[in-house]
Amino acid sequence: MEQKKYFFAVDLGATSGRTIIGNITDGKFDLGELTRFPNNLIEQGGHYYWDIYALYFEIIRGLKEVARRGLEITSIGIDTWGVDFVCIGADGAILRNPRAYRDPITFDAMDDYLKHVISKKEVYDVTGIQFMNFNSIFQLYAMKREGNEALRHAQKILFVPDALSWMLTGNEVCEYTIASTSQLLDPRTKQLDERLLCSLGLTRSKFGKMVNPGTVIGVLTDEVQRLTGLGPVPVIAVAGHDTGSAVAAVPASDEKFAYLSSGTWSLMGIETKDAIISDLSYERNFTNEGGIEGTTRFLKNICGMWLYERCRLEWPDEVRQLSHPELQGQAMTVEPFRSLINPDDAAFAAPSSMIAAIQKYCRETNQPVPETPAEICRCIFDSLALRYRQVFTWLQEFAPFRLDVLHIIGGGSLNKYLNQFTANSTGATVLAGPQECTAIGNIMMQAKAARLVNDIWQMRAIIANSIEMVKYEPQDKAVWDAAYDKYLGIVNKK
Repeated sequence: MEQKKYFFAVDLGATSGRTIIGNITDGKFDLGELTRFPNNLIEQGGHYYWDIYALYFEIIRGLKEVARRGLEITSIGIDTWGVDFVCIGADGAILRNPRAYRDPITFDAMDDYLKHVISKKEVYDVTGIQFMNFNSIFQLYAMKREGNEALRHAQKILFVPDALSWMLTGNEVCEYTIASTSQLLDPRTKQLDERLLCSLGLTRSKFGKMVNPGTVIGVLTDEVQRLTGLGPVPVIAVAGHDTGSAVAAVPASDEKFAYLSSGTWSLMGIETKDAIISDLSYERNFTNEGGIEGTTRFLKNICGMWLYERCRLEWPDEVRQLSHPELQGQAMTVEPFRSLINPDDAAFAAPSSMIAAIQKYCRETNQPVPETPAEICRCIFDSLALRYRQVFTWLQEFAPFRLDVLHIIGGGSLNKYLNQFTANSTGATVLAGPQECTAIGNIMMQAKAARLVNDIWQMRAIIANSIEMVKYEPQDKAVWDAAYDKYLGIVNKK
């Protein structure tokens, strides 16, 4: 039996983070959680910030736990949410905690930039990135517009996973997948676009050297070695964007697949060799984000279980105390397709009451208004599955290959009802799993850097060999076809 190789993964989300230990032995991987901690949004002076020092502290705490357990780790990798960044001064110090993407400064920045600086179509033609007000380009524009002192004095601008890697190693890089979320990167050249940077008063020198996933950033500094009790462990640039790491963990056997990263938000897409940037992709607001091994993640963001989660918070205690399977099971007993919504309608972005927003939408579209938790839950699940069909149909038009299967990964891969609905609606075979896809992708890229695996397909074969995927085959085609026609009639009139 071969000796175990341990890898340390830092997986940071917008509400919480984890440090994870993983190993690959005899062609299979194994994961274990070391620490879990909150990632608190700080509100001060009318702005929202991330506590970058607290995140650094938690990484150090996780590394101390590695030392306490006497484990010898091969490397360290960090993935986080996208778009946010840290300003570093000429003296090598952080200039203020980084702004969070929820900061209200960006609410009007996108429209202002696209109206007065560079047009929307021109920006999309360069970047192929869907428009969201909190993309890095609009954050930087808003900070420049307000005369932000941290930006004014920044010697370097590092995206969050790169900033944390810099705190561990002292080396400044710009990892490709996280940079692609900024709407500053040209996916054809795979470099930050000089014209877009210039429009913000920035130069390329403000950012670190562009590196691909699998690159060694450096080793732990003497200070970090002293703090943790570890030696000069390498820090690897994994797919720093968490969705990039997640998609790397799709256990597909060939390229003919679509993926649905299912959670609070749903991201449905395909993996391609080249970006897909056209008038049609612009019209449908698809995005081209960086993947591993030079691939592009061509995808669309869909409002996922956010709808259900927000409703659940509003329901009375006796409903909230039900388990998810219990509540969702009740939803399966009510009339299907009675009420349908477009999950991506602006009305559901941030309503004061999600229940009221759903009921108002149904009322305005002359549908029966769902009242009970079971009716509301069924409305959400039916509507999500039909929205998935719409996006899957578009992907079939864009894909340069036939889509044979839809892989559902992430926490939503455990939702057996929605998984079956998705298979029924799309007409595709659905394979659900793994749940821990982001951490797995992080660790697999470290394994590739350590030459334990050769390429993405060997990575995916190990993942498929290590988990049990649940298969869902399409059912009730005529029923779902009729429901889809009804759905399109409703959302196209709204």
